[in-house]
Amino acid sequence: MTRRLDLRTARRRYVTVSVLFWLPLGLSIAPLILLFTERGMAMAVISGFFAAHSLTAAALELPTGGLSDVVGRRSVLAAAGLLNLTALTLVGLSSTPLLLGLGMALMGAGRALSSGPAEAWYVDTVQAHSGPGAELRTGLARGSSAISAALATGTLLGGALPWLLGLGPDYGTRLSEATSELVLPLSVPLLLGAAVEIAFVLYALTALHEPPRPTATLRDVLRDIPATVSGGLRLGGRDALVRRVLLSAGAAGSALAAIELLTPARAAALTGASESGAVLFASLACAGFICSGIGSHLAPLTARLAGSGERAVMVSLGTSAGGLLLLGATAAFAGVGSMVLAATGYGLVYLGLGAAGPSENDLLHRRVTSSGRATALSVQSLALQLVAALTGLIVGVLPPGPLPWLVGGAALLAGALLWVHRSGPTPPTATPQSHAMSTPSPDGSLK
Repeated sequence: MTRRLDLRTARRRYVTVSVLFWLPLGLSIAPLILLFTERGMAMAVISGFFAAHSLTAAALELPTGGLSDVVGRRSVLAAAGLLNLTALTLVGLSSTPLLLGLGMALMGAGRALSSGPAEAWYVDTVQAHSGPGAELRTGLARGSSAISAALATGTLLGGALPWLLGLGPDYGTRLSEATSELVLPLSVPLLLGAAVEIAFVLYALTALHEPPRPTATLRDVLRDIPATVSGGLRLGGRDALVRRVLLSAGAAGSALAAIELLTPARAAALTGASESGAVLFASLACAGFICSGIGSHLAPLTARLAGSGERAVMVSLGTSAGGLLLLGATAAFAGVGSMVLAATGYGLVYLGLGAAGPSENDLLHRRVTSSGRATALSVQSLALQLVAALTGLIVGVLPPGPLPWLVGGAALLAGALLWVHRSGPTPPTATPQSHAMSTPSPDGSLK
């Protein structure tokens, strides 16, 4: 289809596709590590699963970003949904390390495919409607808030379902016995997420209208992807501001890896059982995603109060670093006061990351053209995934206590310090890309 969407419709569809993609992943957050534990996996093995996820995503980030820039956004998003459908089903039903690791790797592949196309589609649509100088931060902030809301809802539901199955007639035990332990109560949220992925695929294919692209053979696609990928790699090397965006993404990846690996066990230790630990972790994660959504919603205001998007990123990442360091400081202590401080730190981490994201991406989108936009977002996600994988492996072998938390806190603090000195005003035009990465759209802009 070639008709242009109005800005309100484009924003609504961007929000909807973001919710449908992230809701299934939210459903898996609370039960995932506890499900691995119930299947008999040690923490070192679980860390390996997460490393498989991150490294697969990292390996595929640039090729899949280039694929989106060459063949279109919606087909790549649909492929991401199908991969996640397979991954969630496999992880929910498998009990061997090989199959569980394969499921996490497929989930990483889905993450790589999804890391840029939806946002790139939204920015393309807005700029086709209003020109290259169109205001982006508000729409990006609403998309980030929608993602946080989907993750919060999914996490809360994913943590509550296994616990609810254990109430009353103990449906969870009956379910496990009826399926010969194939489906555990902790498996149910992942299987529900797999069902939601079907709706995501159908919506992406029918709602995300794009200008027609030149018909390309497989040979054409494979030929154009390397040029697009090399342009994305060169982008961080030649642009100091983009380089800081990428390094900040890596700092965020380190923080998220520490939180995702350490919080479930800490919650289960407080409650004394996996199912009740999942409920507590789900409540914490839900609160964290709500804080992230609030931070994203406040991102435009934060940028105005700070005086620029760059200063807003510095303040936001500094807030996150303080929260993670607070989590580390309370890891060795028990008591109500320590729990309150830890919960406060947890909220600050997500509040700051939520506020930083829209400003970082607003700066990034003003440096790239449409023909390399998904690739640039994939480079950003690549930085996050690589550092997350490294941090996860480090955290998995460190002794329990404050030290594993402080690894992520130190990385976030370093990310905030990158923005202390400004590189100068952001230019209103994007950095030119190679001709091989640019194909004209009907209105003359680059797609």
